[in-house]
Amino acid sequence: MIHIQKPKSTWEVVHMDWVTALPPSGDRGYNACLVIVERYSKTPTFLPCHKDDIAMDTDLLLWSRVIYHTGLFKNIISDRDPKFTSAL
Repeated sequence: MIHIQKPKSTWEVVHMDWVTALPPSGDRGYNACLVIVERYSKTPTFLPCHKDDIAMDTDLLLWSRVIYHTGLFKNIISDRDPKFTSAL
């Protein structure tokens, strides 16, 4: 396990995880939510998604909805979900 230093500014370190098994909602039938918590301010961001999304879907979602506005993160903390570790 790697020790992560306390961030000195916003969007340096984020924690990401999924909430799944939600009832389908919205026009696109979203049934999961990617939760991103910015560690400096503890601000959560909730992104609707699909439970069966693959790594590329997650990548596109992150770039278009978060990184485009905030810039790249220094560290991402996750539970090594297959959506992060699958081959592209």
